[in-house]
Amino acid sequence: MNSEFTIAVHSLVLLAHLPDHMASSQKIADNVSTNPARIRKIMSCLRNHGFVRTKEGIGGGYILQRDPDEITLGQIYRSVSGATIKPNWCSGDPEEECVVASNIQLVMDEVFEETDQYFSAYLDRISIASILKKIKQY
Repeated sequence: MNSEFTIAVHSLVLLAHLPDHMASSQKIADNVSTNPARIRKIMSCLRNHGFVRTKEGIGGGYILQRDPDEITLGQIYRSVSGATIKPNWCSGDPEEECVVASNIQLVMDEVFEETDQYFSAYLDRISIASILKKIKQY
């Protein structure tokens, strides 16, 4: 899991809130509270996965490509986060004689893989439209 996932969800919910309107990377960045370059990087990934369309030049920006009811957080998670919550580093050393040190990485990899499967399935039940609906209730 990384912050790109949160930024991607926020950006897509904002676009769902502004149907049929282009939003520039600056407008999205201001709403997300980050910089436009970071938004452009994430939106490029979302464009490559068919979530948004882009238009260059004056009046350009990003617009949803798909119905917000059909975009799930699971799809976004798999697109921008690499579908993994596994940390970049794991303790232990497979070369150690200690059974704990030599096997912890293998066992933890299994735990993270199974967690990812459950987490991804849970996120598949949540749409961008449902997030926007919850936001409007506050």
